[in-house]
Amino acid sequence: MSWDESIFRAINGLAGQSAWLDGFALNLSKSSLLWVPGILLSGYWLWLSWREALLGAPVLAATIGIADYLGAWLKDLVARPRPCMTLMDIQHVEAACGKVFSFPSNHAINTAVAAAFLQVLYPRSGWVSWPLVGLIGLSRVYIGAHYVTDVLGGWVIGGLLGAGVAWLLLRWPRFRTSTASPAA
Repeated sequence: MSWDESIFRAINGLAGQSAWLDGFALNLSKSSLLWVPGILLSGYWLWLSWREALLGAPVLAATIGIADYLGAWLKDLVARPRPCMTLMDIQHVEAACGKVFSFPSNHAINTAVAAAFLQVLYPRSGWVSWPLVGLIGLSRVYIGAHYVTDVLGGWVIGGLLGAGVAWLLLRWPRFRTSTASPAA
């Protein structure tokens, strides 16, 4: 048994022992859960800097869309079956298995894009976004939909893409105008 499968089994082995924990993990895996934090974040971003929000939000949305497409393309290219389809003796929570292929986790890619993008623009945002990214990734393993390396791969891909796009956005002079006085 590989280390990836061993860690998967250790995390997934907790499934089915607590209805509350199963429900929590399943809810973390629902894409609809992210609408509420997304709307709250957008409102805060508009309040903080409406100009940056109006320029940055569409860039972030497009980056997540591109990342999601890239993840789906990589799934078809790698064609790694999901653990809930190949390991018959595991726990999987309800109908949470997902589609056919596993690597990379699109949940991990998309959440890491958003967290990395926002952390590059607003470094203090990481204490909120990265724990949420971690919990969502862990929930994907817990419910039996992904191996640990699927999630880790998604985090790397999404993190690099989100940080790279935000870094490029900061290089655009019209995005953020400096309010600091010039050094004397």
